Amino acid sequence: MEIIPKPGEFYRHFKNNLYQVLAVAEHTETGELMVVYQALYGNFRIYVRPLSSFCSEVDREKHPGASQKMRFQKVELEGEAPEGRETAFKEEAGEESRPGPHPLLMQFLDAEDTDGQIGVLTRMKGKITQQELDSIYLSLDMAPVTGDVNQQLLGIIRTLETRKKFDGSRLR
Repeated sequence: MEIIPKPGEFYRHFKNNLYQVLAVAEHTETGELMVVYQALYGNFRIYVRPLSSFCSEVDREKHPGASQKMRFQKVELEGEAPEGRETAFKEEAGEESRPGPHPLLMQFLDAEDTDGQIGVLTRMKGKITQQELDSIYLSLDMAPVTGDVNQQLLGIIRTLETRKKFDGSRLR
């Protein structure tokens, strides 16, 4: 039995981008079910894909290095973070996660400026998880960087350093 995504649910694509399901629609001519979903990065584009494709396994011949079994893997929100901060994502794969957000993640979100964010990220090296990186990507409105967790962390730091260099003198 194929699971049908529900509006409002969040999914991670096997290439590591996050999406939110907006609706499941029916094609007017073929009757085929289609998933309408929105990117949670970049320009937040809206896409449509046949349900059978959305719920399919990753083609291992085309993508032998993919870490996910399914093309889209559902992620659950852990719940409201204190003081209305961004919520963290928890994989449905049954992995145990520590209760609540990591204290360094909270320091990152509370940082007053780019230098403060970079300082916290530097201290997170070797201590950060993918779900914490996802929260950081969302808070920075940044597309995920490819690579392992530490490579992604370095990519975020480089992006912040670049933003600081070029945005520092702009009036806000």
